[in-house]
Amino acid sequence: MAANRVRIIAGQWRRRIIQFPDAVDLRPTPDRVRETLFNWLGQDLTGMMCLDLFAGSGALGLEAASRGAKEVILVERDRYVAQALESNARMLQQSQAPAGRLEVVRGDALEFLKVDRRSYEVIFLDPPFADWESAQAPLLTLLPLLSARLARQALVYLESPVLPSLPPDWQTVKHARAGAVHYQLIEAQRT
Repeated sequence: MAANRVRIIAGQWRRRIIQFPDAVDLRPTPDRVRETLFNWLGQDLTGMMCLDLFAGSGALGLEAASRGAKEVILVERDRYVAQALESNARMLQQSQAPAGRLEVVRGDALEFLKVDRRSYEVIFLDPPFADWESAQAPLLTLLPLLSARLARQALVYLESPVLPSLPPDWQTVKHARAGAVHYQLIEAQRT
């Protein structure tokens, strides 16, 4: 696959290519990791609300939409990357009647979480690795904000350069590693 291009693995947009610009610390989730993730989640996401909080290339959110998610919100702070996401969303939605709605939000992930009031069944959390000053930095800020956005039995996908220690009210459901990348499904423990 050429640089700055990713193939959607499965679903109604299977084999479609999405393109994205060069951007600092933009690293799409590899095919093998996405395949494992969607095996964990189940191949069919029909009717689910999904949030791709640090969308980047959009590989995770667009893959979820291809697999039937009812709505996918892609949040990206970089203007050029967000424009590429919008272009890819238009191209995919014009290619076939979409299973769900795609919405690209250009802005900061933390600010988005402070104002958004929707609930999600799946949240993709793949912040730029440069933001990981320590394993805990993004988690201590993000996870409390995410808790309020979780639907019943929601799962959060977390990709990181180190295996972080989760706060006591979160638990790992599945975990794997590919090269220097740790990825896992986590969930909030409900009382």
